[in-house]
Amino acid sequence: MLSEHATERTVNGIATAWGRALRAQFSQRMILLSLVPLLLSLAVWGAVLGFGMQPFLDYLHGVFQDYGWFQSSGGMLATLGLGALTAVVVPLMAIILLLPLMIASALLFMGILAMPAIERYVGRRQFPQLEQKAGGSFAGSVWMNLTSVLVFAGLWLMTVPLYAVPPLAVLVQAALWGWVTSRVMSYDALAAHASPEERQALMRAQRWPLLAIGMVSGVLGAMPGIAWMGGALLSVVLFPFLAILSAWLYVLIFLFTGLWYQYYCLQVLDNMRSANMRAQTAA
Repeated sequence: MLSEHATERTVNGIATAWGRALRAQFSQRMILLSLVPLLLSLAVWGAVLGFGMQPFLDYLHGVFQDYGWFQSSGGMLATLGLGALTAVVVPLMAIILLLPLMIASALLFMGILAMPAIERYVGRRQFPQLEQKAGGSFAGSVWMNLTSVLVFAGLWLMTVPLYAVPPLAVLVQAALWGWVTSRVMSYDALAAHASPEERQALMRAQRWPLLAIGMVSGVLGAMPGIAWMGGALLSVVLFPFLAILSAWLYVLIFLFTGLWYQYYCLQVLDNMRSANMRAQTAA
């Protein structure tokens, strides 16, 4: 259990890293850096939605019709006071099924393409004296990203029934977001500077602060989904355009989250090494 002083220091560290990340996100270098995963996300999801959206909606419509799900979903929505959504239940289900894939792809693009550059940017500007022990690798980052986003997407789909209880669904999915971002971005944030032993020790000791950063980012991550939901509610015609807007928002949110993790993790690593050095000197 953290002492009151340690808790205050952790909260201050998270807040300081948040402020640094916010300032850095609007720098020219970070804006340019966001273009690579952004353009890749737009290309991938533009093609997927342009060629596959209508066939996917037709397939879901057929499934709902064959299994009588229109009646059951309509009754459930009416019970929750959301009967007006019955007319767009198929686009809403498409959103629920595709959303984890969109989040996972944005996270994958950011982790592989942008996080190494973010680490170099933050390391050179804020922690130039911090020794680089290269405990991570590009292959390790790809593996961590792929396995984490696959598990995330699978767990997200398993929580789909929780949409019947919206507050519980939001809580569970925020926890999932916190888990996947803390796992992926902590690895990438420490890949160049920490040794494997330091990375493992830091991630164990900072498990809850890292998860908290991810869950706060998850609240921001709800915004693209809300925009996408708006596309289903307004018109199926607007659906693909707002989905592409969501892809752009996810890239920006993950860019900020990556910076937040980078500043926090390197500061904790710097503090940890200083404490170890003082302990060795005292001994």
